[in-house]
Amino acid sequence: MNNPTLKEIALQLGISITTVSKALKGYSDVSEKTKKAVVDLAHQLNYSPNSFAVNLRTKESKTIGLIIPTVIHNFFSNVIEGVLEEAEKRDYMVILLQSNEKLELEKKQIDLLLNKRVDGILISLSNETGEFEHLKAILSHNTPLVLFDKIAKLVNCSKVTINDKKAAYDAVSYLIKKGYKKIAHFRGSYLPQNSIDRFLGYKKALEDHNISYDSSLVFVCDNNMDFEDGYENAKKVVDTHPEIDAIFAVTDLVAIGVIKYLNEVGIAIPKQIAVFGFSNWFMSSVISPKLSTIDQPGFEIGRKSASILFDEITLKKNNSPVVFQSIELETSIIVREST
Repeated sequence: MNNPTLKEIALQLGISITTVSKALKGYSDVSEKTKKAVVDLAHQLNYSPNSFAVNLRTKESKTIGLIIPTVIHNFFSNVIEGVLEEAEKRDYMVILLQSNEKLELEKKQIDLLLNKRVDGILISLSNETGEFEHLKAILSHNTPLVLFDKIAKLVNCSKVTINDKKAAYDAVSYLIKKGYKKIAHFRGSYLPQNSIDRFLGYKKALEDHNISYDSSLVFVCDNNMDFEDGYENAKKVVDTHPEIDAIFAVTDLVAIGVIKYLNEVGIAIPKQIAVFGFSNWFMSSVISPKLSTIDQPGFEIGRKSASILFDEITLKKNNSPVVFQSIELETSIIVREST
């Protein structure tokens, strides 16, 4: 059955549409008897207000957009949960879109969200995003924008991140203190800020511990297929650098690909080669050997990003000035069997 309209309720009760509307909103100039009749019939017919009609009056869509690069990563599913929890508290709907790490798709999705007149947008950028005009277009529409995880430093808006450089530095320093000296890095694509920062953290940890940086020990995982990239690059590194004794991977999924290959060829982990991941997603604790990793607080990143966005939506509604925030959440090292 179609959603019943105010007109249908009015016709059935023999009253005006205005009276029905006022009765549903509890206006005092409608008698209690009429209010009760309207509310009872609305329940009986499963009436729900047309949100678009509400929008025209309040100039609010009660909807936000969330664009993530990929749903498959456990980190992003935790982010989504955090965002949804905040949205639910405020009776907001979330339109969830996935850019598949593609810049063109990300641009299209932003256009779509702006056309839907969402009240605000949350984005973690794709691996291909190296230009930011489409993000600046959001701001020129006066639509609140919060970037999280994969951000653009050049875009003037609020951001929620971790300190990727420090987290990577801590992971590699831990490996060095455990006695590992020949540490390869399976890095992410060249554009994303978090991939750059994790690489810089790796490099700085080596330098600070008097281990010379060797660019031939850095392998790029940029096919957007982390598991396969980890597996294939593990094959390469074992063939070309049999002397390596540890691998620091840009994500857990890359590290799990590494572990699969090393297990297949009978290389003992961590005795011959230690493996360290990044993100602490569910699989890390159930594979064999269990993966040492950096705990990245996905749920909290989602919750905090949404909370800031809703604050900015409220400030905009009240014509109050917005001060952009840059929030950096804490990470921690989780040591398991792979190191």
